[in-house]
Amino acid sequence: MQAFKLPDHPSLARLRAAAEERILILDGAMGTMIQTLGLSEEDFTGSSGGHSCHLHSDHAQKGNNDLLALTQPDAIEDLHLQFLRAGADIIETNTFSGTTIAQADYGLEEKVHDLNVAGARCARAAADRAEAEDGRPRFVAGAVGPTNRTASISPDVNDPGFRAVTFDDLRVAYGQQIRALIEGGSDLILIETIFDTLNAKAAIFAAFEAFAEAGQRLPLMISGTITDASGRTLSGQTPTAFWHSVAHARPFTVGLNCALGAEAMRPHLTELSGVATSRICAYPNAGLPNAFGEYDEGPDETAAQVARFAAEGLINVTGGCCGTTPEHIRAIADVVKDSAPREVRA
Repeated sequence: MQAFKLPDHPSLARLRAAAEERILILDGAMGTMIQTLGLSEEDFTGSSGGHSCHLHSDHAQKGNNDLLALTQPDAIEDLHLQFLRAGADIIETNTFSGTTIAQADYGLEEKVHDLNVAGARCARAAADRAEAEDGRPRFVAGAVGPTNRTASISPDVNDPGFRAVTFDDLRVAYGQQIRALIEGGSDLILIETIFDTLNAKAAIFAAFEAFAEAGQRLPLMISGTITDASGRTLSGQTPTAFWHSVAHARPFTVGLNCALGAEAMRPHLTELSGVATSRICAYPNAGLPNAFGEYDEGPDETAAQVARFAAEGLINVTGGCCGTTPEHIRAIADVVKDSAPREVRA
């Protein structure tokens, strides 16, 4: 592939060196932390006063977390900094829904470039501040979510052949997002919470196109999600099949996140670790949500389960997904600090 003939982004050598020494720590759930801020519609649109960005839209914006990089950048930077000070080596940009496809729900397709550049810059500023404080290298992962459409499955049970989105639709949307994440200062690209591998392959293709335009190849992290006890993604793949579908991208890490707590994730992670020739990343939820959609698993409980991943030699990078706070990340970092990273398979 043409992308592999490009020079590597400088972050890759630093990431490899750090990953050889220890298990690296990813951050926790940005959404959980944003909820604690109790922001209003006016806060989301920046119309509550004192903000440089005032958004005018016919759509309600409360819940559009990506928008906060523009309207509440100081708050987002502070949340990133909390995770970094808790022990995170890698922080994800607050851009999970940063495509034209996802932002169509809020009528903000035209803001996608600005949202992603601003999201990357918020994370970059926090990472640089943390590195200046203690001298430990920090990395910004440009977060690319799955979108709310699937290229492999029809949303209409009466029309199995129908698709709400095409591969090229996804490629174009992901490409726009990834280019903006690179412009904003991302060190790597994280394609995450993959429930449909065809969507992920479109994102990988778009990433390679963006790398070619940028003249250098950024490291890729690729993370799928197992949606139920069957041990398969929503589009039907086992962890082994998922790996073989994305192995051509030669990712810095492949792994699993979301949907499950650490204990339920462990057998699927074990399977993936047994076949993957890249590093393994796992960032589970803080258990499963309760009847109110909240996560009750405390930091020590989550950390104790993640410690088993490390003890069994399954992981190179770990952190938290839904419901995990800086306290969870601090506890996880503490329990894996003396564990050797998984040996990468040849």
